[in-house]
Amino acid sequence: MDHQQAARKRPTIREVAAAAGVSRGTVSRVINGGHWVSPEALAAVNEAIRATGYAANQHARSLVTGRSNSVAFLLTEPQHLLFEDPNFSILLRGAAEALAKREMPLLLMVAGTPAERARITAYVTAGHVDGVLLISSHQGNPMVSALLRAGVPTIACGIPLGFEGKVGYVAADDAGGARIMTRHLLELGRTRVATITGPLDTSGGTLRLEGYRAELGDRFDETLVAHGDYTRDSGNRAMRELLDRHPDLDAVFVASDLMASGALVALRENGRRVPDDVAVGGFDDNGLAANVHPALTTMRQPFERISAEMVRLLLEVIEGQDPAAITVPTSLVLRDSA
Repeated sequence: MDHQQAARKRPTIREVAAAAGVSRGTVSRVINGGHWVSPEALAAVNEAIRATGYAANQHARSLVTGRSNSVAFLLTEPQHLLFEDPNFSILLRGAAEALAKREMPLLLMVAGTPAERARITAYVTAGHVDGVLLISSHQGNPMVSALLRAGVPTIACGIPLGFEGKVGYVAADDAGGARIMTRHLLELGRTRVATITGPLDTSGGTLRLEGYRAELGDRFDETLVAHGDYTRDSGNRAMRELLDRHPDLDAVFVASDLMASGALVALRENGRRVPDDVAVGGFDDNGLAANVHPALTTMRQPFERISAEMVRLLLEVIEGQDPAAITVPTSLVLRDSA
């Protein structure tokens, strides 16, 4: 072996033990959590690891601990939405950053079709990941039942309808945020406030509609409600539907910024000025809202906090704690559309 080969050779546990003046068993215990190791030995081993440049072989460690030391980011939506909806990329980036601090890789998985769900369920339940961050799960999603049956630690983004109390989650205050936005539109003096909902098999879709309805109270009119699916096209279609039904509407609360961008196009094509004729409010503040015309007044979800909290709760479940649930507040961001 020449000098360069020797220089490239990975340091071994034997070399770390020799440098620290302890047994290989002590080094192994330090690497796997530091249990039953004296403070002096722990300090010596950590210094030896630093000095030798030793890096744990994660595959070998997984054989000992029974863990993969990785987490799945599981999006249960069609693949094109990963690129179309900014919410998902923001959550993905935040989760990856939170896990990087713990030196854990994040595996992106998209399961929008039955075949993809079956394939990914088999992979995840076989133990290839330690846990799952479940994104955009719809009510009746068979993957949630499969993950629970297999005992795979799982934390959802948003309340997992039908699995409350069984699966932990981190959610924005959807109902409260919808009330704040609806109240803002009413306080502008608007009297015909419509809404475009998200999918009603998701907690965000149902709770934002509930908040809108609660704030209107006796003024609620079912015919001022149109349904979307969080896509831009659905926002455009729903806005046209509302204008056909109520040409006199003067405000609309749209349950996502992506749908609101489609609604703005429909309003413009129908000769309505925003906000002069129709005030528009969205929900998310994922970067899109500030870049449409006119700039969108919206409810901000704290995406970075949501993803960081999801990672924290998931790691707790992986360590054996009961699943917890957190709801984080939203905040009104005023721009030009309302």
